This record gives sequence, structure tokens and C-alpha cells, in this order.
Amino acid sequence: MSLTTAKMPPLRLGLTQWSHNHWINSLYDKGCKSGDRLARYAEVFNTVEGNTTFYATPSMTTVQKWHDATPDHFRFTFKLPQTITHQQQLRHCDQAVADFLSTMQVLEPKTGIWKIQLPAQFGPDALPILAQFLTKFPAHLTTGVEVRHPAFFAKGPEEQALNRLLIKYRSNRIIMDSRPVFSAAPITPAVIDAHRKKPQIPVHAIATANNPVIRFIGHPNDNCNDPFFKNWLQRLPLWIAEGKQPYLFIHSPDNNHAPESAVRLYKNLQHQMASIIALPDVELPLHQQQDQQIKLL
Repeated sequence: MSLTTAKMPPLRLGLTQWSHNHWINSLYDKGCKSGDRLARYAEVFNTVEGNTTFYATPSMTTVQKWHDATPDHFRFTFKLPQTITHQQQLRHCDQAVADFLSTMQVLEPKTGIWKIQLPAQFGPDALPILAQFLTKFPAHLTTGVEVRHPAFFAKGPEEQALNRLLIKYRSNRIIMDSRPVFSAAPITPAVIDAHRKKPQIPVHAIATANNPVIRFIGHPNDNCNDPFFKNWLQRLPLWIAEGKQPYLFIHSPDNNHAPESAVRLYKNLQHQMASIIALPDVELPLHQQQDQQIKLL
């Protein structure tokens, strides 16, 4: 069974986007049109980070196209618009949330997590606002919250209050692991840009609900990711054994080889868990063709 055909996969694996010109070398063939890339992506991965909604709400026509391009078992994760999370910071935004969810309604069955990414200035004093927001958010929709304020990583009463709040509302704490990319020397434009944009925050591997989310920001040299991924080779099996379904998103500074990195790291996890549970297989299509050609030779 493959990762994309499993109805209830133990884990969801994906990237930060489904369209990237460099992936002609891995996910697509040269004749693949840009409008067909999501369908090709969904033949390998079973989730994706929908970051475009953070910047602008798509048209209903676009939303319908995304729906039609993906199988029933695929799951998007969409960020709430920045007007809600960063400009209004969850205040006075009931209508904006309703309008956004109305536009995205056709994709509701295929959306695994609605992501609430909060700015660094959203601190402990604003937790009552987050609680009120989660109270109003439709209870049948699964949410994930990503915080950036330092107090939420200090293992003190502020972080404990955040975790208790998320547990109460069954909202997943989104975990960003940026250690790999910050271990890379800032000598290329992509790494320099990543160091400038990505937060360097501690990694607290806590599951506050059923779908813990890991955003693994990789080193440009994929082999250098192994020491950092070792912790996840221990944590992910524990969550899966508890009946949770984690989401694992693999990034890299330029994302040129993110598909290869994601598949390789997943196979490491697959090997790690072989004696416990058989994780579904995953393979890049062009690599599969190359392997077949080698066998024929």
C-alpha cells in the first residue's frame, strides 16, 4: 500500500508547496503543465502546507480546482489569512473568518488542519483572546496553533498555560524545528534568507491534540539532517503508538531537493518502525522509472 492510497495513514507527509520548477527532476516530467502539478504531487505525498491563503484568499474557482486535483484521502493544511492572525491578531475578525471558511467550504472535507500562525508580539497576555477565538471557531474543524513569543518556549507558567489552553480546545501545537537550517553556514543566498526569515526557537515536542504538526526546516546538505531527525525517529513512533496521526512537513532553504529529502527521511522512519508497524510506501515517480531502467539494463 502506498502513502497516498491509505485511507487512514499513521502519518501524513508533505512539503511546503506543490509547485516548484526544480521538481521537474523528481516529481514531474518535463511535459507536466503547471495546472497539473498538484495532481502529480498528490500521487506521492498525502498532505501539503497551503501557505498561499496566508497572503490572499483564493477564488472559489481556484478552490474547486484544488479539490478536483486531489484524491479523497489527501489532506491540505491551510493558514488563516494574515489579516486575521497578524493584522487583527484574532480580534474583531468573526466576519473575516466566516468569509474565509465560506470560500474554502468545498475543500473542508479535504482540509486536515486549519493553521493559526501567530506573530512574535502575540504573547501570554493575549491567551484569553486565543481562547475566545478557539471557542468561536467551528468545533468540527481541526486547528493547529504556531506561536513565536519567547515566553511560550521558556518552560514556565506562560508556556504551561498555552499548552493547557490548546489541550482544552483540542488544538494542535505546531512545532517548528529550525535547528538544521541554523546549523548551516550562511554562505548561500538561500541559507542567508532562511536565517533572516525563520525563527530560531527551541523545539518542544509536545502533542496537545491528535495531530501534532512538525515543520522540519532542513540543512541544504540532506545528510546533515540526520542528527536532527534522530529525535523524531524516537518521538513519532510514540505518538503513532498512542493512536495519534502526526503531520510531518519537510522544508529546505531553497526547496530544490525537498521531495528527495522528505522521501529519504520518511524511509528512515519506516525502517525504524518496521518491527512495530508497517508504514505505507512512498517513492518519487521519476526515481521509480530510473530504477526500472537500471533493472532492465
